[in-house]
This record gives sequence, structure tokens and C-alpha cells, in this order.
Amino acid sequence: MRRFDTAERRRRLGVRHALAAPVGTPEEVTAAVTALHSTDPASMMLSVLARMAEPSVAEVERALYDDRTLVRLLVMRRTVFAVPAADAGAYLGATRQSVAESEYRKLVALVAGSALAEPEQWLERAHAAALAAVDRLGVFSSADLAASDPLLAIRIEISAGTRYATRQSIASRLLTVMSAQGHVVRARPAGTWASTQFRWSSMRQWLPQLTDVPDAEEARALVARRWLARFGPARPEDLKWWTGWTKGHTIAALARLATAEVELDDGTGLVLADDLDPTPDPEPWVALLPALDPTTMGWKHRDWYLGPHADQVFDTNGNAGPTVWKDGQIVGGWAIRDDGTVAVRLLTDVGAESAAAIEARAHDLETQLAGTVIKARARGWSPVEHDLRD
Repeated sequence: MRRFDTAERRRRLGVRHALAAPVGTPEEVTAAVTALHSTDPASMMLSVLARMAEPSVAEVERALYDDRTLVRLLVMRRTVFAVPAADAGAYLGATRQSVAESEYRKLVALVAGSALAEPEQWLERAHAAALAAVDRLGVFSSADLAASDPLLAIRIEISAGTRYATRQSIASRLLTVMSAQGHVVRARPAGTWASTQFRWSSMRQWLPQLTDVPDAEEARALVARRWLARFGPARPEDLKWWTGWTKGHTIAALARLATAEVELDDGTGLVLADDLDPTPDPEPWVALLPALDPTTMGWKHRDWYLGPHADQVFDTNGNAGPTVWKDGQIVGGWAIRDDGTVAVRLLTDVGAESAAAIEARAHDLETQLAGTVIKARARGWSPVEHDLRD
């Protein structure tokens, strides 16, 4: 059995995730990490900039909104990811059961808990009205969709009986369902690149080349291949965690691939059968990766790159905060203060040369941000962030 020790896994991480040698385009960055966590658009942007040889916000916006070679989808773990447009159908097909169908069932339950008569039939009519509206609206907001039909303006209660109770238009809730189904897609947000105020578009208009969605088994196999090529060697439970699939779906997807078992320092993992060659030593590298970065969040089992620092750089719900990396392992955390400055805390002695390189990266990032202040979204502050922001 081929052995992949921790040093080899760290070399692979650096090289394959475009950290040891940054790449030229956002498309290359996305291919390097398979998919970019994009629930927080600011985190997605910083993940790309950290891996580009010449970081450019305009280039990321070009890929997302002009050329549309990247597209944001609500897929794995009910999370928004930016993925290559060519793979959009596979990601939608791979998560149709675990996300799209689940979201629709939850919405049925919400409507059933309201005072509306015949709630399932009512929701079917509202869903049909929304689908008809999105094609004629062009690029639109949730409010625009609600105003397009009296049925879609009706408000339902969310989280009834709790301190989070609120009322939202059915249009707002249907957008979540329709995005998981692949009917609508997040377009350019209102405001800056860090804004969460997304506008929407019909998928047919935004990405007309997306005509077919593979069946679930084929789609899951393709997504598993993409992930294993960038994150292998890994364990099946790492893939199960990353995708949010059931254990059965995960095993079935891997069974459709030609894989090889390999020995890890802490157990047994899998790689693609034709991917057993060792990784040459890259040049020493450092990186500042943002919260929810795909590398930091890419595996369930993280000790080999995270070490003892989980309680410092992750929030209480298991979401990664901003992390400092050196040669394939996490060595600290960082934060953006409310005045736009970037502060770093090292949790490991990295030596004077690497410490200077990390400070230089922090300075470069501060320059790129140009005063943009980014708050914790879709997560909590990590302990390191709390300390650095005080």
C-alpha cells in the first residue's frame, strides 16, 4: 500500500490549492479548490485573491458577472458555492435530493403552519407564479419578485414562537428553493463586492448553456472525482462531510471511481488510482486565508494541517475564521479591524523569515482592502479575531 505521510499531504495541499504557486485567473483558482465557499461573498473574494499571482477584484467580477465562467449555486450542505459554470449541472444534480427537495419540504411545512387554506396547493400556485415571473423580470430583487404577483407578496411567519420570529414574503422563501432547484441564480449584488444584497436572474437567461442536469448518481460521481483530485488522499467521511450526502450516497459515488487505498499517518485514505505520484517540494510559502476558505474547510479530519489550534481559529459552531498558513499547516489567525487594518497573531514559532513574509502578506491584504471592513457573516468570530479586534 502506497504511503502518504503528513509531509506529503501538506505538499499536495500547497501545490494543488494554488498556495505554493499562485495562478493567473479566478477560473484557475476555482479549479484548484473545486468550489469556493460563497455564502459570504467577501470570504469568496478573499479566497480567490489569496491565490492569484496578480490579485484583482475586477477579474473576479468579470468571471462571475460578465463572462459567467463561474456561477454561485446553493448546493452542498445548503451552502452557496461558486463553481465552474461547466460543472453547474453536476453540482445541482448531486444535491437535488439533499438540498432542493429538502428545502421544498421545509417550505411546505412553513406554509402549512400558516393560516392559508389548502397550503400544499397554495404553494404549488405560488411556485408556478414565481417561475413565470423570473423569466420576464430580468435581473431583480426579492422585493421585485414579491411585487410581480399578489400571490408572491403574501407574508408567512418564520420561527413562530421563538425570539427569532419574523414574517417574510413567500417570494423571499421561494428564491431559496428555486436557487437550489437551479431555476434562479445570484447575480451581481447591489453595492460593493462585499455586499450580501444579491440580485437574482433566471438561470435560463444567466447561463443558457446549462440545459441538462445529470442524474443524481452520475452527478455525485463527477463531484466526488473533482473533490478527490484536489483534496485526496482523504477518507470517505471527509467527502461525506464536504458534500452533506448520506453515507450510502458517498460510498456509491466513490464506487463509481477508480480509487486506491493509501496509508496515512493516522489511518487509511483514498486517492484516484492514477494519482499516486509524490509531490516535489515546492518553494517555502505563506498565506492568509479568509474565514470559511475551501482549504481550511475541505476535510472533516483536520489534525494534519490544523494541529492544536482549532479552539483558537474556529468558532463554536465549527466554522473556520481567518487563518495564517505556512507550508501546508495553520500557524495562526488574523482579523480585519473596524478601521480597515489587518492584524495577525501567530500561534506557532515560524522563524524570523517566515514571520516577516506573513507580515508582508498582511500589509498587501490591507492595501487590497483599501478600507473595506468585513464582518463575520454566516459564522461567529473566532477567539483570535475577538482578541485582535478588541
